Amino acid sequence: MGNIIELKMNKSKAIKILLIIWIPILFALIVRGLFGIDSWQSLFSVMTMTFLFFLPFGVGALTIYLSSIENVKKTHYRFFMPWVPVFGFFALTIILNVEGWACWLMILPVFLLAASIGGLVAGHYKLKKAKKEKLYISLLVLLPFFLSPIEQSIGSIPGQYKAYTFIDIHSSKEKIWSNVTRVREIKPGEEKGWFTKELGLPRPIQAELNYEGVGATRKAIFDKGLVFNETVLSYSPQSCMTFSIKANPYDIPSTTMDKHIVVGGQYFDVLDGTYQLQQLNDTTCRLNLYSHFKLTTTFNFYASWWAGWIMKDIQNNILEVIKERSEEK
Repeated sequence: MGNIIELKMNKSKAIKILLIIWIPILFALIVRGLFGIDSWQSLFSVMTMTFLFFLPFGVGALTIYLSSIENVKKTHYRFFMPWVPVFGFFALTIILNVEGWACWLMILPVFLLAASIGGLVAGHYKLKKAKKEKLYISLLVLLPFFLSPIEQSIGSIPGQYKAYTFIDIHSSKEKIWSNVTRVREIKPGEEKGWFTKELGLPRPIQAELNYEGVGATRKAIFDKGLVFNETVLSYSPQSCMTFSIKANPYDIPSTTMDKHIVVGGQYFDVLDGTYQLQQLNDTTCRLNLYSHFKLTTTFNFYASWWAGWIMKDIQNNILEVIKERSEEK
């Protein structure tokens, strides 16, 4: 008899744990679905501070509200337990092909922190046994629907940023410059861009000028169908070359990049690039490569950090290839 009672208690406990995890996941999926409806973009959007912070905040609050008071008394539980439904939500959206894992990786730190804050706030009300606890938690959970229309009415502010990289090369200016203007096919074994590779972003393949001078064009070809059309804006032989960069988002296959970070899309674009070659001494030159990119979100302060890291990784990859080829005997 005792074993049966214990079995029923364990079963009841397991069901409660599942509810604590799955109800917040369901809430997150509903919010993601509503915020992803194109016809509602004037009110709700995934690319907002509201979604980025208050969705996980609500997940955290709901998780702790559904938890037992014994568990809620533990600070580490209030802080870390909300991470479980967050990871579950991420996994489901990736499996269902709602979002790409690269996009989720970038917002994961904010989601985890916001979920923990939501858990701590909900835990505060639960431990106080506030008379209006249900009302307070309901308001916390519904914050995304109240705040998003306000944020959308304010609108996003476009911002321009610079990604600067350089490398020192032990070779002649002539040889280095020839590898700058004509980047022949880059084999997979030559790549050094580990970060963009791990994110699954397109890797550079080749880029060659049709001639050297202002007005010259070239196609910077990446794998997965990504192509940048570049036009030389200023040119000084073996010294400096600035070129505009244009990507047509409609020509990029939908499987190439997440729609929220597609180049030339609504939120992210690369504007131009510049190579500068300096003679440091008789045997060494410094090749500088920098680019300007634009972000149009309400959280540029955060997105620019990730975008800058990605751009620098791509540029360092190209610079390493040029260095290796220029130093070949």
